[in-house]
Amino acid sequence: MSILFGLYEQTSGEIYVNGKKVFFKSPNDAAEFGIGMVHQHFKLVKVYNNLQNVILGDELGQHNVIDYSLAAKKIVALQNEYDLHFDLNQMTSDATVSTQQKVEIMKMLFRDNDILIFDEPTAVLTDEEIQGLLKSFEIFKSVGKTIIFISHKLNEIEQVADYATVLRLGKSVGTFNVKETPMSEIVKVMVGENIVETKNTTDCERKNVVFELKNISTKKETKNLQDVSFKVHAGEVFAIAGVEGNGQREIEQISSGMMFPSQGQILLANDKGELEDITKLGVKARSQKNISYIPTDRHAHGLVLDFSIKENSILRRLWDSEFQKLTFFKTKNIAKKTETIIEKYDVRGSLGGLSHARSLSGGNQQKFIVGREIETPHNFIIVMQPTRGLDIKAIQNIHNRILKEKASGKGILLISYELDEVLALADTIAVLSEGRIVAVKDAKNITRQEIGSYMAHKKGGDE
Repeated sequence: MSILFGLYEQTSGEIYVNGKKVFFKSPNDAAEFGIGMVHQHFKLVKVYNNLQNVILGDELGQHNVIDYSLAAKKIVALQNEYDLHFDLNQMTSDATVSTQQKVEIMKMLFRDNDILIFDEPTAVLTDEEIQGLLKSFEIFKSVGKTIIFISHKLNEIEQVADYATVLRLGKSVGTFNVKETPMSEIVKVMVGENIVETKNTTDCERKNVVFELKNISTKKETKNLQDVSFKVHAGEVFAIAGVEGNGQREIEQISSGMMFPSQGQILLANDKGELEDITKLGVKARSQKNISYIPTDRHAHGLVLDFSIKENSILRRLWDSEFQKLTFFKTKNIAKKTETIIEKYDVRGSLGGLSHARSLSGGNQQKFIVGREIETPHNFIIVMQPTRGLDIKAIQNIHNRILKEKASGKGILLISYELDEVLALADTIAVLSEGRIVAVKDAKNITRQEIGSYMAHKKGGDE
């Protein structure tokens, strides 16, 4: 899709748009033929407001003066036409992921693009937001726009697609009429085998606490946490469910040491099993206390994009004697760890660890980060959106790895917007709404419908 959008130039093959052979050297070339794209990682300027981001590079006005009023009128008309509403004056840095995605879509509509490319657009959306996006697809289709939808979620493909082309190992292995082809057949072509669903079926004793948030509150411009408390036990997958934007990122950042609470305590079990106060420790200090961390934003917090995969493999463990001595790196040990991650987690395109992290696809970047954190010694791991943008086989592999972590006695804090993932992996499910824990339930004793009801805060929770 990056070739079709003009980010990369093809080295062979041909592209035809409306029957005309074309060759794109830049996104501007693609835009001239009506091609727009919403990337998996949004291309927005966070210090601008939503209106400024929509019109960036295509500003309306005269004599080098931008006519924001005219631009706003055009955007509002498009919002009404496509039922795609958001606050134009809101700072993009304050917008939810769902709103940022709407801004990206509006950028294409503002430019009158007719070929709309979406790269894993539902990866970070809630069920309700996903249905809203798929409804937008139907509206776009009804007015004659062409949609190219990259997804690993077969239920979504089945719901909206007319045809599906399966890519495996960089090659097209089949194109199917979705309405006439069983999904099981498409799955088999995708992964080359039948997939068995991963499910947490073992009991959790909940004896030894390895991590605890105690009466945590925050004061910041985004969502505040209000008196949040929970415990994660050894051999437990403790999952937090909720609509995106209700405090999940704050729990992630407070647990990892990226942000400090305004009140409350953070406790971590030491090697003797005794709980220690780590509230004032930062990310590095917590890593040294054997906390692993799979972040939401892999580019901002999981990788140094211009470092090699080998360098990124020890990114959070540079100080370990296993990898350095007297400021010199132990290259054989680093290479061995990198090779282990690449092989176990099927990280492709790394050239044996020599590639820059930037050159990997989003899915391979994610597999690498998950592998690095699981393969790094730890007693407790924070797992935020671990399977974002991954295919069915990779999701199954990572789910199995998480359950192996549980079986080995590790404590796992899972924060995910994917209810299927939460229900498949969790021993305990806490529901977060408006910065509060409104329910904590044994995963065996709560249904998807009950979780949805708690998300809307229609029931009084109990802990």
